[in-house]
Amino acid sequence: MIQVNVKKQSNYPIKVSVVKKQLKSFLKEKGLVSDFSVDVSFVNEKTMLKLATKFLGEKDTMHSILSFPEAEVKGDFEYPSGTPLPLGEIVICYPELINEAKEEGVLIDSKINELVEHGALHLLGEHHK
Repeated sequence: MIQVNVKKQSNYPIKVSVVKKQLKSFLKEKGLVSDFSVDVSFVNEKTMLKLATKFLGEKDTMHSILSFPEAEVKGDFEYPSGTPLPLGEIVICYPELINEAKEEGVLIDSKINELVEHGALHLLGEHHK
């Protein structure tokens, strides 16, 4: 079973059940059948800039999405038996995704799905060339 946890600021109108369903379906299509968990967080610009600075060393660089694969976390962790293995976290900057959706002329829900799938691919080990 794939477990998806969605965290968002209360003022962001995210359809949590839709995000969970679409991400679970996408991961199954990619062959994930074991017990895994994925966290998806929708954050503001300030939080995204802090993450980009801390983890990428990119000060003042705005990203619409960042992915943090669990496989890249240093350290040997032993997870309790029967709990889903964490695949990683996808962080999406909600205001930036709104800007991108407007620029591209696409629906916000479509942009959310695109970014979540993009982040999931990174968690599965696919990276930009």
